[in-house]
Amino acid sequence: MADENIVETIEKLLAESPERKFSEGIELAINLKNLDMSQPKNRVDEEILLPHGLGKDLKIAVFAKGEVGLQAKDAGAETVFSEEDLADMADDKSRARSVANEFDFFIAEVQYMAQIGKALGAILGPRGKMPTPLPPGKNVADLINSARSSIRIRSKDKLTFHVSVGRRDMEVRKLAENVETVLNRVEGSLEKGKHNIRSIYVTTTMGKSVKVV
Repeated sequence: MADENIVETIEKLLAESPERKFSEGIELAINLKNLDMSQPKNRVDEEILLPHGLGKDLKIAVFAKGEVGLQAKDAGAETVFSEEDLADMADDKSRARSVANEFDFFIAEVQYMAQIGKALGAILGPRGKMPTPLPPGKNVADLINSARSSIRIRSKDKLTFHVSVGRRDMEVRKLAENVETVLNRVEGSLEKGKHNIRSIYVTTTMGKSVKVV
């Protein structure tokens, strides 16, 4: 069940935000306090499975070969990159940046992770898009399906950061349950829980912001 206060907050936001000609994203703006963000232990870095996804199709790419590559395509991966593609991206930073911007999520067989880190880490890392490793024997379809409903929260060294929680055309209660899931995980990752949260606002891409906490 969605928290009624969050439901009412989202309803207020949508009522006050004019309709656009496209489906706007819904985000949380999270403001922390009383934390030294220069210390890595205080930073928020969480992968969260949203109960209702983001309301849009994510573009997923997989670094794999052979049977795993075929399974990835069958499971809906937009692109499967080979070892040759990876070597090409290592030599062509322009292509590497283009790939990093085009895809929302990456998965890689574990044997490629070291090579990806060396060749693409400087490009994928700052974007929060380093691949999720696929261990031997793990079904790539399971990872792809999970990725479609997952988000990655990374505060880095900032006290304020934004988190996508869905799209405007989703049901309000589904958005509220996504928001509640994120809030619970963020609180749980902080040293003093909610006492390290200054404020949280829910906002549309181009609309207003309404305070949640």
